[in-house]
Amino acid sequence: MKTVTGLFAALMRKSEKLLEPSLVYAHCDIPCGIYETNSMTTAADTVAKMVEKILDLKGMELVDRNNFVRMVHVKEEHAQKCKQELLILWTDYFKDEHLAKFPDLHTKVWKATKLCSQAKRTVDLKVAQQLKEAVADIARIFAETKK
Repeated sequence: MKTVTGLFAALMRKSEKLLEPSLVYAHCDIPCGIYETNSMTTAADTVAKMVEKILDLKGMELVDRNNFVRMVHVKEEHAQKCKQELLILWTDYFKDEHLAKFPDLHTKVWKATKLCSQAKRTVDLKVAQQLKEAVADIARIFAETKK
């Protein structure tokens, strides 16, 4: 019995060594390694298109009111999606070396997320266009980091 206990204890010590946690470096929680800018670009484009469509509404018949409500909903939904995608890149993808290469990256992301919020609150084509430009600039930076 003593041999079995000793053997079991030795086996447990060895398995603990195998299961011992070690420090891992990754840019995201999983790490998945999958990042893209298409979602935020499409979301910014959708915000701009919804603003255009809302501004094009002439009368407010029942159908128009329904379309207006739907367009506002889609605009706000995509502005939020754009913000989420920007924040995913900012918090999970971009690293210190990216900030070293693009020192204004923090400001660009901050301003882009603020534009997302402003696009949700307003029906302003200028804001929608600024959002599209800001997202395109961040997408360009993202593409540069992938080279």
